[in-house]
Amino acid sequence: MSSAPFEIPVNAAEVAWIRERVRAFRFFEEPENAGWDHGANRAYMQGIRDYWLDGFDWPAAVARLNRHPQVRVEVEDGFHLHAIHRRSSRADARPLLIAHGWPGSILEFDAIIDRLAEPEDESQPAFHVVAPSLPGYAWSDRPANPLGPRAIAGLYDALMGKLEYDRYVYQGGDWGCVIGGWIGLDSARVEAVHLSGFGLRPADMHPETPEQGRWLQKAVAIRDTETAYLQLQGTKPQSLGFAMMDSPMGVAAWFCEKFCGWSDVEAGASNPPFSHDVLLTNIMIYLTTRSFLTATWIYRGMFLEGGFTVPADRRIEKPTGVANFPADLLAFPPRAMVERSYNVVHWTDMPRGGHFASLEEPELFLADLRKFVSAL
Repeated sequence: MSSAPFEIPVNAAEVAWIRERVRAFRFFEEPENAGWDHGANRAYMQGIRDYWLDGFDWPAAVARLNRHPQVRVEVEDGFHLHAIHRRSSRADARPLLIAHGWPGSILEFDAIIDRLAEPEDESQPAFHVVAPSLPGYAWSDRPANPLGPRAIAGLYDALMGKLEYDRYVYQGGDWGCVIGGWIGLDSARVEAVHLSGFGLRPADMHPETPEQGRWLQKAVAIRDTETAYLQLQGTKPQSLGFAMMDSPMGVAAWFCEKFCGWSDVEAGASNPPFSHDVLLTNIMIYLTTRSFLTATWIYRGMFLEGGFTVPADRRIEKPTGVANFPADLLAFPPRAMVERSYNVVHWTDMPRGGHFASLEEPELFLADLRKFVSAL
């Protein structure tokens, strides 16, 4: 059987082990007035730990996620992808594959899936929503070796075929926007691509205007201060795994720092703009499935594939929509640079918002996706 219904389980023994490790964690020093400038903030992490032990309800979080219909689908030779598969009641609904990245999960779409399938206004487009967990993440199978985003694009396209969708629209952020570039380049099924981050890059990123030069300078500065994790996970992920697979608090700090630094928050001591329940649910998805390590393999896979640039002789001709959130780690350059490799037919410079767009600014995100698809 290539597709089977699925419900997220609650593994009581694994949850008990996690709680034991969280309770036993010992805090340590940090510089005076550190805020988040040196990494995860100690006071914030102490608050997370206390709530984790005394307030967080993982079974309730699982029950909430399980209200969405889910499947595990064999996409090739015994390899299965987990996905939310929420069909719309509307006869005119379009298939939509919506893709998360790292350190995210299907949780990023929890609050918008029903609204995508059954919009509040009949004039808005409706979707049959497919939201897969990346290979090596959560309840998807682990690959035998690291897979890069182009290989995953092929698996995602195969997933839509297995679900009997001959045509579909794609939306992605973080790894989802890199995968989306490859799907736009390689897939015969995809009709259009909507991106909320600048993933797959043109081969020529040489600036031709002062505005483009300023963007490139900012991008280099972000690379120097925010992407050490990428180098580590893309080169020696197994070494990191020995620390993180044994430390739930380590995983929590690794993630919370990203949910703070990549979101639209004020500089300094501002905390992540998400509730403890949201952050801990996302963290527990990784911990209870023991998938922190295999989730990092996509970085190694990208380097093994050769990087994240569009081949110099190719261009993504599928209609492409851009939702440019200003505080995104992967904020877009000026439109002319993007159009070197993408057929951009829709562009929105958002007034606010960061990397986890559908989670942080769901109304802006939904409105832009709907506008893009309606224009198709």
